[in-house]
Amino acid sequence: MQLKGLKTFQCTRAIAEEHYRDLSSKPFFKDLVDYIISGPVVCMIWQGPTGTVAAARKMIGETNPLESLPGSIRGDYAVEVGRNIIHGSDSVDSAEREINLWFADGNGVVDWQMTNNGWIRE
Repeated sequence: MQLKGLKTFQCTRAIAEEHYRDLSSKPFFKDLVDYIISGPVVCMIWQGPTGTVAAARKMIGETNPLESLPGSIRGDYAVEVGRNIIHGSDSVDSAEREINLWFADGNGVVDWQMTNNGWIRE
């Protein structure tokens, strides 16, 4: 995997509500939005071969931190579902939508190639 975008960002309520729009009918929606706008977030774009989303989700851990394996981000650093400290796209389509939302201004995105790509990628 290769890091293609990175920025620290103070999320607005509008972006948070758009990001979690599919959860807007859930009773925890307001708390989720309030949590994500309570401080800065670090936004990243990771690019890689088929399976990158699944690999990233494995590193992140389960939505419920108590069901996450030790060594995963949520397994090591989170204890509550509503404060599980990290979001990861669940599909390539979701990732594309979220990249367009979080990196709409283009800031933080760098188009570069690792010099060893030819040696480590097929």
